[in-house]
Formats: sequence, C-alpha cells, structure tokens
Amino acid sequence: MSPDQRHSCHIRPAVTRRDVLVRAAHGFGSVALASLLPPRGHAANRVNPLAAKPPHFPGKAKSVIFLFMVGGPSQVDTFDPKPALEKYNGQPLPASYGTVVSQFTRGDTPLLRSPWTFKKYGQCGREVSTLFPHIAQCVDDLCFVRSFYTESTVHAPAMYQVNTGRILMGYPSMGSWITYGLGSESENLPAYVVMPQPEGTPEGGTPCWGAGFLPAVYQGTVFRSGASPILNLRPPEGVTPERQRRTLDFLQKMNEMDAIDGDSELAARISSYELAFRMQSSAPEAVDLSKESEATRKLYGLDQKHTAEFGTRCLLARRLVERGVRFIQLYSGGGPVSVQWDAHKDLVGNHEKMCGMTDLPVAGLILDLKHRGLLESTLVIWGAEFGRLPMSQGGDGRDHNPHGFTMWFAGGGVKPGSIIGETDEMGLRGVGTRYSMRDFHATILQLLGLDQNRLWFLHNGRNEKLTDFGGTAIREMLA
Repeated sequence: MSPDQRHSCHIRPAVTRRDVLVRAAHGFGSVALASLLPPRGHAANRVNPLAAKPPHFPGKAKSVIFLFMVGGPSQVDTFDPKPALEKYNGQPLPASYGTVVSQFTRGDTPLLRSPWTFKKYGQCGREVSTLFPHIAQCVDDLCFVRSFYTESTVHAPAMYQVNTGRILMGYPSMGSWITYGLGSESENLPAYVVMPQPEGTPEGGTPCWGAGFLPAVYQGTVFRSGASPILNLRPPEGVTPERQRRTLDFLQKMNEMDAIDGDSELAARISSYELAFRMQSSAPEAVDLSKESEATRKLYGLDQKHTAEFGTRCLLARRLVERGVRFIQLYSGGGPVSVQWDAHKDLVGNHEKMCGMTDLPVAGLILDLKHRGLLESTLVIWGAEFGRLPMSQGGDGRDHNPHGFTMWFAGGGVKPGSIIGETDEMGLRGVGTRYSMRDFHATILQLLGLDQNRLWFLHNGRNEKLTDFGGTAIREMLA
C-alpha cells in the first residue's frame, strides 16, 4: 500500500492506556446511569439529585430561614444587657480581663455604656433593648444563646466559620450540607435560596453559600431584590414550552454523552437546565406577592419605606418555605459599610438604622409563620459572624468581638422563652459553657433529624463533615 493510499484510509491511531481507562469509565458510567434511571421517558424521568430524602431520625424542623446580620450587631446593646457598663462607663477595662486586641483597637480604650435601655417582655420576662420593640413582643417564642464564639476578628473568615465551620473559604456551606442530606420538598424551586442585601454581597462573598467540594448542584441560588427576584425567568417571545422541552432534551442528551463520572459541574448544569424549565411555570407564582392581603403586607412592613425592602424578602422567605424550599438565607447588610451592622463609629446611628430596617419584618415573619402553623417545622435563626466589644472605638463606636455574642432561634423544635449561656460582667467573653460553630451546626443538624457523624462526603480520601471532628448539640435548646 502506497503512502497516499495509507493516508486516504481512516486508520485510528494507536490506543493508549489512558484512552482505555477513559472509554471504560464512560461505559461503566453509562451502565450506572442506566441502572439509576427509570425505564420510560428520557428527561421527564431523570433522577433528581435534589429529590427529598428521609432524615436519619425524626426531626422537628423541615426547613431553615437564617437571618444573617452582616457586620456584627452589638450583643450588649441588643439582647445581652450589662448594667456594669453603666457603672463603669468611661473607665478602662479592669486589668483582670487582660489585654484585648481586636481588628482596630488594642484594649486601651474606655468602656462604653449602652445608649439604649432594656425592658422585660413576655411571660418569660426576657430583657430586650428598646432597639427592637417588635421582636420584643415575640420573646416567648425565642431561644437566646448568649455565649457563642468564633475564632477571627476579621469579617470574612468569621463569616466562613459561621456558614461552613472553617475560617478558610472553599468548604461547603451549611445550606449545601443540609440540602445534600435532605434534598428539597419542591421539584420546581431551588432547594437552597440566598437573598443578599441589594447594595451588595457581604465581605465573605459567594463562598458563604458555595458548595465547596460537594457536587455543585447543592450551592445556593441567589434571588435578587425587587419585583423580579429571578433573572431571565420568562422564555423568549415566540418560544413555546414544547419547543423548549425538545431543545432541553437534546441538550441533556449531548451533555450526558460527554459526562464523566464524578463531574459535578456538568451534573449541576444538567440539573439546573431541567430546574430552570420547571421554574418557568412555578416560580412566577411563588415570587408574586400581589395576592397577599393588605394585612399581611402591613405585618411585614411593606407599607413603610424603611422596612419595605427587607420585609419583601422576609415575606418571600415564608412563601418559599410554604412551597418546600429547604434552606433560605437572608442577609441584612452588605456592600458599603453604611448599609451593614459594622458600627466602628456612630453606634447609635448605625444600629438605629439597621434595627429600623429589620425589626418589624423579622417580627412579622415569626408571627406569620406561627399563625400559619409553619413555625413548628421551620427553624428561624438570627445571628452574625461576631458581636462587638464593650469598650469604645473613637468614643462612639465598638470594634469586633468574636469572644462571646448572642444568636437567637425560633420554631423548629427549640425551647421557647429560654436563655442559654452567658457572658462575663462586661459582656466581653462567654463564661461557663461556651459554644463553638461546630456546636451551632451540630444543633441545627439535630433539629433537622440529621446525625452529624453520618452526614459525610468522601473528599481527597477523607470523610469530610460539616462539624469536622465533631460538635456537641446544645441539648438545653431542644424542646
């Protein structure tokens, strides 16, 4: 055979060992996929990685709404009153407390009393600052934990620790772990929804709701503020659902032909295309608030300029819970410092602004969930990446304090009207039993019916968990 004849033939080059492994993997993957898919229907019957899964044991909560106060509200000015600050106002921190170094102060600034007063509310008699007149009316439904701590004085690492359990970025967020463990009760909406402040994302950015090394399908889906929370929801003009279905089926087939077992990015893309198609018929109704009564809109503060935006997101969170969304995170604060709780100066102006934006909507959310019978199965969390120091910064502000701060919980199986843990006389550090973010996460998993030691994912040869080497569920919180 001449050289010309040889070139004219379709002769395959020699097959390498790598080719054999790749082709074999494709074949095994196809066999595995075929065993998972039902025998009829290609797209309509595709396995949904977000399908609802049973918990490890019966849990009290089915869904979570996490209200994240970006920047760190001051615990001694909100939910942890410290009369000693009034007594020692303007004096240095006693030497027995040691030197306290934060991000911008070095422990040599004077103590600063709270500009607000505290009053007792409810049958439980819990003390709440006058900053929160509406949330104060809900104290009989709230469980306060006053001795949480994180391990960084810097916003982003502390945010990562609250959301993922680690101070470094790149680990799966709590919402991702929960949707990985339980899936979603809705086939037509995302399992995990994130609603940032319209002015911008928090300092930690998207890793706060990322999936890390978990399959990418478990990352949070961002809803924006305004009348159209989901971009590009409507199909192009003239494109019928039938045409979209055919196009999607063809695209799915092409994607699956190229899929390699373990390619979570491609799997997430396939799943997201299918979900996006289903959302076109379901999501418009879910995010349409026009049919809500005037009384409900007023309950969330939609009739007032300063509460309307956050109130809209809180109302949307309730609607998503009703429709089976598993984990919802609302951020209060983000973008410029002027629109978050980071009160390094003008503590009064900052906290009155941020509380004014959120107090009524948050109380409305609690009352509305309770009225609709949803609070028992919905765990509501209010908290941040840290609190603030009892000493002043610049005379009228406070620096970051990760050593002891307050979060509160409602519904979802927590003990209402209770206080757990405490900080010292000045509100600087947790005393007695202090609770880490591993304990925080272990408690949430417990309420959802998930065993922290059975919720794991093999990554780089190690069984990774949300709580890493283990947290302890806060038993005093459980009803």
